[in-house]
Amino acid sequence: MNALGENEVQIEAPKVCGSFVSVCVTRARIWLIGIAIVLVVQTASAQTDFSAFWKKFSSAVMTGDKATVSEMTKFPLSMPYLVKAVKTKSDLLRRYDEIFKGETNAAQCFRNAEPKKEVGRYEIYCPFKETPNDRENSPIRFIFELTKSGWKFAGLDNVNE
Repeated sequence: MNALGENEVQIEAPKVCGSFVSVCVTRARIWLIGIAIVLVVQTASAQTDFSAFWKKFSSAVMTGDKATVSEMTKFPLSMPYLVKAVKTKSDLLRRYDEIFKGETNAAQCFRNAEPKKEVGRYEIYCPFKETPNDRENSPIRFIFELTKSGWKFAGLDNVNE
């Protein structure tokens, strides 16, 4: 007679559980690695996409291609403190000079501007129109955000206000 008694049979737990856990852990690791790769590729792609966007956008501003600029703008376009937002493409076309030739000469600034990466966006800082070579004092900020349809011009600001 064994320790379990004559009519009792000792049943061992199946060893499948251990291998199942390792399969689950392996799948979870693969899934996490896949997600990490996707995020890295998206980030690199977003930065590359911004370079292409910036080249096209700045060129459009420098040549005065208002139609292209309006297609590359997110509405409503945020404006400086106490300035009414630009709500539509036709509003942008009407106010184009105010935005790109008002306090700064954007066409001149964009020739040598270096986009600054911020969290979730890029920014371009331009000097006042009266002092175009004063890069130390560049308070006019053009803001670009990544939207569902790609990078867009999203706002204009005077950081001194």
